[in-house]
Amino acid sequence: MHPSAAAAADPHIRANERGFLCEVLATEAAAVTRFAARLHAGDDTGIHAAIDLFEGCKGHVVVSGMGKSGLVGAKISATLSSLGQPSHFVHPAEAVHGDLGSIRPDDVVLLLSWSGETQEVVALASILKMDGIPTVGMSGKAKSSLARACTAHVDLGDLTEACPLNLAPTASTTLTLAVGDALALALAQRRDFGKDDFHKHHPGGMLGAGLRPVTEVLRFRVGQNLAAVPDTSTVRDALRAAGEGRRAGAIVLVDGAGRLSGIFTDGDLRRHVNSGGLAALDAPIAGVMTRHPTTLTVDSLVRDAVQLVQAKRLDEIPVVDRDGKPVGLVDVQDLIAMRVVKE
Repeated sequence: MHPSAAAAADPHIRANERGFLCEVLATEAAAVTRFAARLHAGDDTGIHAAIDLFEGCKGHVVVSGMGKSGLVGAKISATLSSLGQPSHFVHPAEAVHGDLGSIRPDDVVLLLSWSGETQEVVALASILKMDGIPTVGMSGKAKSSLARACTAHVDLGDLTEACPLNLAPTASTTLTLAVGDALALALAQRRDFGKDDFHKHHPGGMLGAGLRPVTEVLRFRVGQNLAAVPDTSTVRDALRAAGEGRRAGAIVLVDGAGRLSGIFTDGDLRRHVNSGGLAALDAPIAGVMTRHPTTLTVDSLVRDAVQLVQAKRLDEIPVVDRDGKPVGLVDVQDLIAMRVVKE
């Protein structure tokens, strides 16, 4: 075994390492908590002025920063775009060497620099100020060069990095990212950005699939390939009404008004026949069906179906309209085929 591996296996070393890891995480969490406490206390951090500028933006929110701040800025830009605000990232050094054309008069520019003195970022802020383009600076120094050059400035406050040397950007980048998320989400809230809007910006992948209306993905629909069987039927008659060949793994039962009254699954059928033999097929289905089953509505999303499948281990979930009448059945196999549920 390598000496370092042997040392790492020592319980005392592991205990010390756990303590260090917890200290790092606690330090980064504390930076976010302190900023939130300032906001809660009414401290003018400049964040509301920043949101005001973003809200009035007719173009893109362009984000720029050097080094680690630039990496955080790229993520903030992506979050803004996903929440309906067009955004892109521009490297500050490249901006002053030909990329200024990607910043237009209708844009607002978010400039990130923890020290507030990063040469390339401050230079970009000064150029944009002369061009009359609104800018939002974000740094840990309220009286920095960046703060003076920008239209608005978010003062993140002083902090100690999680790095034992207080050098590697750790707590500062965590706080910058968290405040960037808060800005993006607050802007979306001001604009009443809802689920439908989010879906339009995430049509693909897991997010897009989860935000689709469940009625769009129904394979079994009442009136097409799924029968709504009266709950006065016998088990045999219900099976006959459900049809032969490729059918759903459950029968939906309705009362005299056509409202969903129960569900009878293939598993219920096996248990019923195993306990009562073939004679059990002539029993009233109302006596063996599951009454008041868990349902989805026509307003539900695919993610709601996923949550029910995962929480309650359901294989079939009836979908009902606003009057409680069944319109279809969600089959877990369809969710697996969509790759939103794993087998």
